[in-house]
Amino acid sequence: MRMFFAVIVVVVASSLALIGCRRGVAVAPVDPNGPVEVVIPELGAYTGAFMDFGDAEDDVTLETIEDFEQMVGKHQAIIASSSYWGEQNFPADNLNVIWRHGSLPLVFWSPWDRPYEEDHGPDKFGLTEILAGKWDAYIDKWADAARSFGHPMIVVFGVEMNGTWFPWSGAYYGGAEWDKDQNNWKGPETFRKAYRYVVDRVRARGASNIKWMFHTNNYPYPYETWNCAPAYYPGSDYVDWLGLSVYGQQYKDEPNPDIPSLVNWPYEEMSRLDPHKPIMIAEWATGEFPHSAEGGGVGKAKWITQGLTLFPTRYPRIKAAVYWHERWQNADGSFSNLRVNSSVEALRAYREGVANPDWLGDLILRTLPKK
Repeated sequence: MRMFFAVIVVVVASSLALIGCRRGVAVAPVDPNGPVEVVIPELGAYTGAFMDFGDAEDDVTLETIEDFEQMVGKHQAIIASSSYWGEQNFPADNLNVIWRHGSLPLVFWSPWDRPYEEDHGPDKFGLTEILAGKWDAYIDKWADAARSFGHPMIVVFGVEMNGTWFPWSGAYYGGAEWDKDQNNWKGPETFRKAYRYVVDRVRARGASNIKWMFHTNNYPYPYETWNCAPAYYPGSDYVDWLGLSVYGQQYKDEPNPDIPSLVNWPYEEMSRLDPHKPIMIAEWATGEFPHSAEGGGVGKAKWITQGLTLFPTRYPRIKAAVYWHERWQNADGSFSNLRVNSSVEALRAYREGVANPDWLGDLILRTLPKK
């Protein structure tokens, strides 16, 4: 695995050297095992994926990663997986597999207990319990392990808090009830406090290798003002990336909206939160329904082509996109096949899209100054 990473680093260093030559600047090779950070690309965007890593989203293997990359014809700069609080561990093995492969780990650190069922209220990892200090020991232990891992990683605390499917949703903490003291709605304010609390504790343990992402669903559910992203935003001091989930058709009898209708307004909303933070399409996918275009919208292959064409061009703040390659079961018992190879046409669209040089499959690394 280290041999493969060495090749990637040479390629990245060579690319940087070429850029440096054009600008008259020499670029030294980067040691990925030393103190480094991942550079946000000025042009183009990183490509990444979640690769169907099991029910707990943490069954990461090198074989699964390599099989996916061979299928789509491109190395993945970012690889996503989860670390549910119900597991009570830090996924060191998973992150080492990803980093040694030459990819940046994106970790969904979700305060969620077994059996990880959606559309339920708070469990033992509720936001009020976190704020009361009940899980300080676990947070500290996780942070210490992250510091020991030492390599760059992106962490999301409480993904998609503006939807009711996860127990940390503001809907379960007072929702639209107004908090006069905080000048905010009670539900979002509780999440915002918990987010800051967790980040502060992790930072206090010295885990400076973590970049934090504030990650919402593109549209809130319920679609109410109190449930929109600004009410949940913890502040730019607590955020390095702004993230969006963008999903298309999930059920047979619904249309598949085109990419602009799913991204235009949410992109503008996220851009207003901070004028400088990079934006990531941290999850994007659509189901395979051969006749979806007949009922309105676009078919899966065209939808994928739209995303891979528009993300790095129409939306210049988007600097990464992570495809959610999974087949999952919906609440009504039906299945949504989100995988890029759900059809020959879908896979062809994905392969052709990520082959564009706008999509960067290798990380750009920069050596950090010694402390």
